[in-house]
Amino acid sequence: MSIPPPPGSQGPYPQGPYAPPWGHPLGPYPRQAPVSGLAVAAFVLGVLCFVPVVGLVLGLIALARIRKRGERGKGFAVAGCVLSSVGLALWALTLSTGAVADFWEGFRDAARGEGTAYALEKGECFTTPGGSLQGVTYDVDQVPCAGEHDGEVFAVFDLPRGGSYPGDDALTSMADLRCYGLVGEYAMDDWALPADVDVYYLTPTRRSWLSNDREITCLFGSTDERKNLTGSLRNDATTLDAHQIAYLEAARSLDGALESTPENEYFEDDPTAQQAWAGRVENALTEEIGMLGAHSWPSASKQPVNELVTDLEAAREEFAAAEVTPDADAFYEHLYQGYALIDGDTTVTARESLGLDTTPPEYAESGGDGGESPGKEV
Repeated sequence: MSIPPPPGSQGPYPQGPYAPPWGHPLGPYPRQAPVSGLAVAAFVLGVLCFVPVVGLVLGLIALARIRKRGERGKGFAVAGCVLSSVGLALWALTLSTGAVADFWEGFRDAARGEGTAYALEKGECFTTPGGSLQGVTYDVDQVPCAGEHDGEVFAVFDLPRGGSYPGDDALTSMADLRCYGLVGEYAMDDWALPADVDVYYLTPTRRSWLSNDREITCLFGSTDERKNLTGSLRNDATTLDAHQIAYLEAARSLDGALESTPENEYFEDDPTAQQAWAGRVENALTEEIGMLGAHSWPSASKQPVNELVTDLEAAREEFAAAEVTPDADAFYEHLYQGYALIDGDTTVTARESLGLDTTPPEYAESGGDGGESPGKEV
């Protein structure tokens, strides 16, 4: 007869499933802890040295999780932290020595001809995916200027290197000032520009600025996004003859003086400034008359140009009178007569004899009034 064991004591064999010391049911083999994915990612980014900050952060997070969860991969995490730290040091060195600028130039050169905004050069035409010249873009399709297109590049220039990102508004102001000033070098004859064409530009983004992108691309586009441009707007030494260039260069000084109007547009608000402006126009007319008279015109243009010079001399007298009159009504009358002589029939006839456009331009305010920026970021 067996004697039952005392209450609470264990029999000769354990009761229930066998449990090893660490408290998990016994399986066929002990399962290893998983390798930390963050540790592997930190190591890969450290080796690539492309985004060292991210690699360093991932490595530190991985070390903390490995200690907490018992995961494997501590070696990967430590190596990623070390390599990323070296990468950060190298990035700091390149920023201080200008190596990033060289990298950016190399990247931009590599992008030439690959359908990007960085590939655009003076005289080229393109379309954008959405057909708009507003917002942010990178991809463009270069197309022949003879066909339909969204924009035509008339100038490309770089801003000075160095400094922090100036902001969208400052970049727009810089692009506005320089691009409008460069129009005359590409399109010497503003009479040949359609009324719905305005100046737009491609400017750096905050991100590309960090890689030393300082390029601004000036371009022509239609103010009506439902319309496309057709045909090149270029008229300069590559498309004009010597007589056409001589005429347009003579007219350029007068155009500049006429556009230099005072901030206060009424004579009553600032008579001195208005009189000074009339004096600038008088001097510009003197310069234009001298340049037109000094050039040897073809036989078909001699008489029309001489008749234009006669009208310009009369216009000069009107602006000279406006410069000295103290009376507002007299000032406006002299201006009206002077403008009528400048843009009269003799101007159209002289231009026609030279094969230039004969449709006077419709002048409008430029895009610097604080409205929507006439440009894209790239």
